[in-house]
Amino acid sequence: MKKRKKSFPKITVLLLAASAVLLVGSGVGSARAALTYYSENYSAQMNMQSIGVSLVENDAVVSSRDYVSDNEWSGSTEGTLLANMLGEDEKFTPGKRYNEAISVKNSGNIDTFVRVILTRSWQDAEGKKNTSLSPDLIELNYLTDNGWVIAEDQSTPERTVLYYTKALPVGETTPALSDTIRVNESIAQDVTKQVDGNTIRYTYKYDGYSFHVDAEVDAVQTHNAQEAIKSAWGVDVSVNDDETVMSLQ
Repeated sequence: MKKRKKSFPKITVLLLAASAVLLVGSGVGSARAALTYYSENYSAQMNMQSIGVSLVENDAVVSSRDYVSDNEWSGSTEGTLLANMLGEDEKFTPGKRYNEAISVKNSGNIDTFVRVILTRSWQDAEGKKNTSLSPDLIELNYLTDNGWVIAEDQSTPERTVLYYTKALPVGETTPALSDTIRVNESIAQDVTKQVDGNTIRYTYKYDGYSFHVDAEVDAVQTHNAQEAIKSAWGVDVSVNDDETVMSLQ
């Protein structure tokens, strides 16, 4: 898709749509990470070949995509989240905090601003989302004293939108936007008691459901950052003169 606007390119990379799946009371399910991208090329076509972004989990690159040339991209287009969260033969425990440090690396050749969207949900065995189950029980501990900021007006109970307010230099990795994940132990207390004659049956509300954490990462180059961010993300920001720091309006 192409648009004629100003003489600078805006490349938005949708890095990751990854479902991190845990079955309550069981081990960790396989979490597939599907990588796609979206771009708009302006008339100048400058530096398009230089953009690249990688998603990092606990200091390991999970997935990445870097533009090479002529619509060719390099990098791993699939990955796995939470694969190493549990030790061998370890059972998942509601209420326990597990390491989940999520960050973004600039794997291209130009400085960028980055945004991450994290979506939490509960799904049944067929992959159907149950919106009556609380995403708030899926608890990521966010870190927002290191350059990351949560856009409260863009977020919902399911979705958290975070912006890294500093330009991300080539080859550098952001501080972690989270450090742990857990499922609140109260899920074990959400029980329905059914009495049928001499039989008493207890049904746990979350039985048979898995929780999902979807991550999306966008990157916009810092050149003409204020206008590029408005066009790419539809949000108004303030950017300092040397285009190294931005803030939400």
